Amino acid sequence: MHLQENIKLLRKRKHRTQDNVAIAIGLKRASYTNLENGNALPSINSLIKLADYYKVAVDTLLKVDLTKLSEFQLSELERGNDIYIRGTNLRVVATTVDSRNKENIELVNEKAKAGYATGFADPEYISELPRFQLPFLSQNKKYRSFQISGDSMLPIPDKAWVIGEFVQNWHTIKSSQAYIILTINDGVVFKIADNLIQDEGKLKLYSLNELYKPFDVPVNDVKEIWKFIHFISSEIPESSGPDSIAQTIFGLKKDMEMLKKRFKG
Repeated sequence: MHLQENIKLLRKRKHRTQDNVAIAIGLKRASYTNLENGNALPSINSLIKLADYYKVAVDTLLKVDLTKLSEFQLSELERGNDIYIRGTNLRVVATTVDSRNKENIELVNEKAKAGYATGFADPEYISELPRFQLPFLSQNKKYRSFQISGDSMLPIPDKAWVIGEFVQNWHTIKSSQAYIILTINDGVVFKIADNLIQDEGKLKLYSLNELYKPFDVPVNDVKEIWKFIHFISSEIPESSGPDSIAQTIFGLKKDMEMLKKRFKG
């Protein structure tokens, strides 16, 4: 049972004192201190109140050693994504952490995409992927990097690495933004998404390159979604001067604006 360590960890993460928690669940300070020190067992009523206070399941407080979770996993728990509460509705992402328990960014290169389509939920498969970290990204979110191929998302070039943030709730997908999407039929695709999940149960996917036609993906054919955050590429514009780079960025923004107008039309 992990109650002692768990309630202490959750209290400190919420920046609460023992007095704060004791008052909130209707215990004397000394009685609550005994719970954190492992000198007493809680009543059923107190256990339920603790679970309600921290917005986690009783099973989580008792069975899961929260001190072993990464920052991303703890943040997901605190946002209400508790597997014991939401069951199969929770989308769990296989992940790796470094020696300091910080989330890694795993790399899925072009050759690994086929294997990723079946191994994305397998911790052993994910643990074999190359990984790195970027200090300027949030430690409270989960990121993964995928290598793209082709010219459908120009000016982001062929063989660039796109970094995505894991999307837990697909209803938060914003139309006209870019996402990396794992689908049953097409594997990993990098596209601009139009969120039609609520009304039509699908995503409409667009390329920045207008030579490629939009296509629909039923939500039941989607396995994973990552929100585009950054890209890394060894390719630079023909002229490395600031004017050329600015034109490239302006062109990307212009393409995005055209797509937004198309969605509204």
